[in-house]
Amino acid sequence: MIFLASSLVMMWFVILSGVTHTSPLSQTYFLRANTDGISGARPISQWTYFYVCGDGNTDCSPPHPAPAIGSAWDGEPRRAPPAELLGGYGGNTTSFGYWYMWRFGWVFYLIALFFGVLAFFSGFVACCSRLGSAISGLITLAALVFYTIAVSLMTATFVKMRNAFIADNRDAELGRWAFGFSWGAWAALLISTILFCLGRRANKADGAGPRRTWGRRRMSTHSRKSYDGRRVKEEYP
Repeated sequence: MIFLASSLVMMWFVILSGVTHTSPLSQTYFLRANTDGISGARPISQWTYFYVCGDGNTDCSPPHPAPAIGSAWDGEPRRAPPAELLGGYGGNTTSFGYWYMWRFGWVFYLIALFFGVLAFFSGFVACCSRLGSAISGLITLAALVFYTIAVSLMTATFVKMRNAFIADNRDAELGRWAFGFSWGAWAALLISTILFCLGRRANKADGAGPRRTWGRRRMSTHSRKSYDGRRVKEEYP
């Protein structure tokens, strides 16, 4: 449960990036790129979960769930960003591939967060029974599967974006905090899933069933011997 809670905290750090100017949220972004000269763009653009911001996660756009990556610039800009990023989606700002990669990544991120929170509360039941461990393990596994898809799509989206900006002779770098939190949350969720499953096996191995059966068998044998002894004494005074 400690690993699961750590995973959820790191997920929330990624989601809340750009909300305040305090550390570490002010340093949390997926990609930072030089967009100086692109029509409608800031000199420096930083892509976060709900915003496209300027340097230091300031001067952010209005919050939108999974904003189109092209919301950093105008639709059909006179001075365009790298060609592979531009397309007919998001108000003619974003290409087909980047639009759907980031949209689906955002959806799977939310689904993983839902199952992660559900797994955390079900984890209290895991302390009480083997069945509770099994339920928590299954829910945590579901969160892990969805989160693996989400973080993989996120990584593919922004690594390709970085490469596109660099190929266009613009400086670009991935956000170390956002990627660290994202993959750190994945690792913690994986460990939590394994431990819940091992907890179920440990409970089964340490169960008191065999000892209780042995105890009843021993008591039954002892009672039968006592009864046979009394019967022998009654028949042979």
